[in-house]
Amino acid sequence: MTKKRYIEQMILLITGALLFWASNADGYYGYYVDPKKFGSPAGEICVQCHKEATPGIYNQWKESAMGQAGVNCYDCHRAEKGDPDAFEHKELISIVVSPKDCARCHEKEYKEFESSLHSEAVDVLSKAAGVAGEAAWASVNERAGCIPCHGSVLRVEEGGKLSPDSWPNTGIGRINPDKSKGSCTACHTRHMFSREQARRPGACARCHAGDAHPQGEVYRGSKHGIMYEAFSKRLNMDKRQWLAGQDYFQGPTCVSCHMGAMPPQMDIKNADERIDQALRSVLEGDEQNFKALLAPMKITKRYYGATHDVSSRLAWDLKSAVSEKRKNWQEKRKTMQAVCKQCHGDHFIEQQYRQFDKLVELYNKKFAIPATTMRKALIKDGILTKDNYDDRLDMIYWKLVDEDGRKAKNGAAMMNPEFAWNAGMQAAAERFYREFVPEVRKLMGRKADKFIRKHGYKDSKH
Repeated sequence: MTKKRYIEQMILLITGALLFWASNADGYYGYYVDPKKFGSPAGEICVQCHKEATPGIYNQWKESAMGQAGVNCYDCHRAEKGDPDAFEHKELISIVVSPKDCARCHEKEYKEFESSLHSEAVDVLSKAAGVAGEAAWASVNERAGCIPCHGSVLRVEEGGKLSPDSWPNTGIGRINPDKSKGSCTACHTRHMFSREQARRPGACARCHAGDAHPQGEVYRGSKHGIMYEAFSKRLNMDKRQWLAGQDYFQGPTCVSCHMGAMPPQMDIKNADERIDQALRSVLEGDEQNFKALLAPMKITKRYYGATHDVSSRLAWDLKSAVSEKRKNWQEKRKTMQAVCKQCHGDHFIEQQYRQFDKLVELYNKKFAIPATTMRKALIKDGILTKDNYDDRLDMIYWKLVDEDGRKAKNGAAMMNPEFAWNAGMQAAAERFYREFVPEVRKLMGRKADKFIRKHGYKDSKH
């Protein structure tokens, strides 16, 4: 191959890659918002008044991307006649800015959020996840406990005033007066709506922390969390384009793995294959020998876009007592692994997921399945009531599955050995063998041995 021909082919390859990236820029470079959708003249009156009345809010807005773009108060807070929370304030407005309001400009993000687990956060409280709240407060809609993270149904009083029983409320799954679910300000704190603030782990750890949802603590003690603490000032977190492996590479945050953008994935042969192909070409007198050393530019996967659907990359349901793989889990895992590949090799990723899967399966087999089936059988036979937290066995069970189990599974997922083992599997073993099984024996008396063997408990060496 002549030098000229070689250069021409390289130019074609690079040009093709650049054209692909440009054609898919909306996946991670942002989006175009029609300026006709904002910049209302009525909003300028709001700005001038609130500059004096609430200077903190005014200055937050002024420095924000919204303020810099010319999006004003009325653009977001405007209401329509007939809206339950509408009231007259120079113009017809509402205090609540719902995801449906944000969708006037951010339609893609709104649709992604609608299909996410975050949008179901209020419904989750009516299921098993709400048992601790019910035991503590007798109502899952307790303002100081559940609402700040999960949200609740916003109730509107006469004249558009929001009920103090449900407001203030920035819970992630909040049910708004317009029937939409969610609160964008749960992550993008008003009135700055900062990308950087939402990308920092603290935004997630506000809710994802504590014994029953320990992701914040698990992350902080993982290699990723340690790198973040060391290099957080070098992560370019305020950039509109924020591609893993390119705009930052010193350590991912929660957003990187669960929501963040990544470059297109290419089918790249490993070094041994390329060298072998090149040597064979030389021996055969093929002029293409050097070309074999180049990584091919063929793009095989298009996992590149940022998303507001935090469940789109989760293969397992780790919050349930007995974890199961989600629908289309293989595709979800591939998407998550595409982020991993920006910094890790295929073998590393494969082994990490194998270890993770084995721990979840082991926890299910040794603790979650036997404990869950025994408890269900005791309730069916009338030995336990159907209520939660009114029997000692209930309290032991929920600690086992809501705390020990989640710590173990999340510890394995995020590579934190302290949580995977000490706070996780070891704690689960102690609670199961020293507390749960002895309590079952106490309840069943002489029938205990037969009962626990029937439901998966094996005493020999545990």
